[in-house]
Formats: sequence, structure tokens, C-alpha cells
Amino acid sequence: MTRYVFKMPDLGEGTVEAEVVAWHAKVGDVVEEDQVIAEVMTEKAAVEVPSPVSGRIVSLTGAPGDMVPVGAELIVFDIDATDDELTEPASAAAAPAPGDAGASVAAAEQGDSAPAAVGTPASSGSARTSQGGAKRQGRVMASPATRRRAREAGIDLATVEGSGPSGRITRQDFESALGGATSPKAAAAPARAAGPARRTGTEEVKVIGVRRVIATRMTDAKRNIPHFAYVEEVDVTELESLRQHLNGRLPAGAPTLTFLPFIGAALTRVLVDYPQCNAHYDAERNVLTRHHGVHLGVATQTPDGLKVPVVRHAEALTLWDLAGEIRRVSEAARAGKASREELSGSTITITSLGRLGGIVSTPIINAPEMAIIGVNKAIDRPMVANGVITVRRMMNLSSSFDHRYVDGYDAAAVIQALKDLLEHPATIFIPA
Repeated sequence: MTRYVFKMPDLGEGTVEAEVVAWHAKVGDVVEEDQVIAEVMTEKAAVEVPSPVSGRIVSLTGAPGDMVPVGAELIVFDIDATDDELTEPASAAAAPAPGDAGASVAAAEQGDSAPAAVGTPASSGSARTSQGGAKRQGRVMASPATRRRAREAGIDLATVEGSGPSGRITRQDFESALGGATSPKAAAAPARAAGPARRTGTEEVKVIGVRRVIATRMTDAKRNIPHFAYVEEVDVTELESLRQHLNGRLPAGAPTLTFLPFIGAALTRVLVDYPQCNAHYDAERNVLTRHHGVHLGVATQTPDGLKVPVVRHAEALTLWDLAGEIRRVSEAARAGKASREELSGSTITITSLGRLGGIVSTPIINAPEMAIIGVNKAIDRPMVANGVITVRRMMNLSSSFDHRYVDGYDAAAVIQALKDLLEHPATIFIPA
């Protein structure tokens, strides 16, 4: 056996360790070069780890949730095991015929002690089968682990279409076929009695990956930052009229404008007069850094949890460019394709729950920033204007500020200035 040791790589930005989030292969599996084996997590982003070589996995270091230092042994491969196993014929894994002593010895040497069920025809409803379930001729290429699962499930790999190189049956191919097969146990299961049933049991969910990072950062922010919350209602009737007018001029199918780019554009104007709200605090150096440029964080809900992709230099973008960048970085974050640079460096953050925005929220500051602006839902409400009850579209802004360095007066003044621009949207675009 020729061992190849793959160590935890240096993922940049001073990373000294990374968390194992998930393994996509296990000890004994034969993998190919560049096949994704693991997902690890730094403080900045999740990173997929591809296999550097083709070979059999001998050992894996760490369970999901464990931290592995950079440079420590992560995966050990046997790179001599691959060639034969990747092209192993189906007959080598099949059960020997009764009385065939030579075949029995060969099976025993492979560790196949159970009666083989690979030759059992798969269910007629199985997915990804070749020629509607017909067996293919010649060698069936699959890993030993896939062959073992096929025997246990009673699926003939000769009827499964392989999507890997040279028709090799991958784990996904087998699971697709398995998903269409009917388990004998499932077929024999009695029908559930009608009416509501009691739900018992519990489920433990280990806090790892992005969720662990979110929990740590939120805890640190609330523990270390005295939040000053300020809520103000804004009449966005004119802004909504402008938004609808601009959207009406777009070609069919083009992405429409939301409130966020208008709020972002207005905020870049306001922060010129309130630089203390567009700043970072370095606790180790005890230094406030006021940024001239506005790097706008956009809190985005993703399948992995909350992420904050960043629009760089929002102050230099037109309304349309700002809308496009907000959309681009948000979609990249949701798809898990945002780079580490796109997920760090914001100087102030906007957060919105869209239609779930509620009336008031209490957003947590995205440290080391000084402020966060929460956008609540816009609804039509009866309001009194000039002594007359009229219907206006109203929206609340819920904001939080680091009260150590932003006084309550300044926090209120920032939101009032933002409110004035949003209620008179033409002023957002007048040069300063």
C-alpha cells in the first residue's frame, strides 16, 4: 500500500484551524481525483475540499463539528488500490454458483461473506436504470461500497445507468435507483390507523458550520455591544409611486426594483454627515476607523443560515447598478457561491424580512460595525394629513446603534435624515 497523506490546507486570512462540517465519503470508499470529499468551515466561509488524488480512503480525521488545525493530517489515501477497483467487473462481486469452490474463495478474499443479492432484479420502478431496466453487457464499474449497498438493497447494478467516467456508477446513481425501489419491509408495513397520532421522541441537532459561526457572532455582539434601538415610521407613498413607475418601464422579465436600493442610495448620502455610523471598532487596539466609502452589507437568509454579502462602494453606484449588485451578491450567498471577500468588510448593514418584516424588529449589530438598519413591511394605513384622513403607505425603520460610540441624539438624527430623503425621493438623486 502506498499512503498519501492530505493535510488541512491553509485557507487564507490567518486561518489556523477549520471546522469539519460534513464528510461526503467514508473510510473504505474509492474516490477519484477532484471528487469533493469534505466541507470545512472557517470564520469567513464554507469551503469544499476536493480529493487531491485517486485512491481508497484509509482514514479521516474529525467528526462534523470538530476543529482540525491547519497542517494536521486530514485524509489518508491508499493510491495503489484504485485501478483494479474502479474497473472491477460485476461478476467479481456476484455470489458464486452453488458448488463453485474457486469462486467461493475469491468472494471470501474480497470480504463478501453474505449471500450475494446483486443478481436479484431491481424493482421495475427504480430510477436511472439502463434501457428501462434491461441489463447492460460487459463490466459494471462501481466502488466496493456501492456494490455492498446494492447487495443489501437487492438491486442489480447491471440495470443501473452510470453517469461517471466510462459509465462508472456513482453514489448518486445508486441512490437514485434505490429511491425508486420498493423495500420489502415497506411493502409489508401495516396501514396507519386513521385519526391523529401521538408524536414522541426527540431529535438532537449538533450546532456546526455556518450556524455555529452565527451563534458565536450574535452572542459576542449582544454581550459586548450596548445596543441603542430607535424605530421611526416613514411615509413611503411617493417612493412607492416612483418605484412602480420605474418598474413599469422595464422590459418584460427584467428584475424589478425593491425598496432596498433606494434605502441604500439614501443611506450613502446621509452617512456623509454622520461618519461615526459608518465605522469599525477594533477592540484590541481600542481604535475607531471611520470609512469614507460605504460598503453596504445586505443581510440575506440562505439555506445555511444568515449571511451578510457586501456591496462595495455603494456611494459610487447608480440606482440601477446598486440594485443589480444587491441582487447579485444576495443570490451568490443563497447559492453558496459568494467568495470570502464578498462576505466580509461591510461598514454598515441593512436587514429586511420582506413581507415577513412585521411592525418592529430589534436587529443585532454586525460587529465590528456601528449600526444596522432594519426594514419592516410597507402597508397602507389611514393617516391624518392636513386635518383629513387619507390612506398612505407606511413603513417602519428599526435601527440599532453601538451606544458606546454613537450617542442617542446622533442615532435619531441619522434615521430622521434618512426618513426625509425617503419621503421626498427626488432629493436622493440631487447632487450634494
